[in-house]
Amino acid sequence: ESRWPFLFGAIIVPSLIQVVILPFLPESPRYLLLEKHNRSKAEKAFQRFLGKDDVSQEIEEVLAESRAQRNTKLVSVVQLLRTRVVRWQILTVVVTMGCYQLCGLNAV
Repeated sequence: ESRWPFLFGAIIVPSLIQVVILPFLPESPRYLLLEKHNRSKAEKAFQRFLGKDDVSQEIEEVLAESRAQRNTKLVSVVQLLRTRVVRWQILTVVVTMGCYQLCGLNAV
C-alpha cells in the first residue's frame, strides 16, 4: 500500500520519452495537404513514409477522397431514424451499447 505513489509516478517516464521524440516525428501528409494546403511538405512527408520519390499518385488519391467526402450529403439523426433500411441496425447497436453500460463490461 505504501508504494502507490511510485506506481502513480511511473507514467512520467513514458510521457517524457514522448515529449522528447515528438518534435522529430513528421506531420501527417493528409493534414499538411488538406488542412494546411501545403503540397510540398505533404509530398516530403509521403516520400518519408513510403520511401519513394514519386508520390503524385498518393497525393491525387488524397485529393480525390477529399472531393468525394465534400460531395457526400450529411444526414441528421432524425432522418436516419426515419429510414426503414437502417432503423433496425441502429436500434440493435443502441440496445447493445446500453447493455454493455448496464452490465459493467467496460469496467472490466
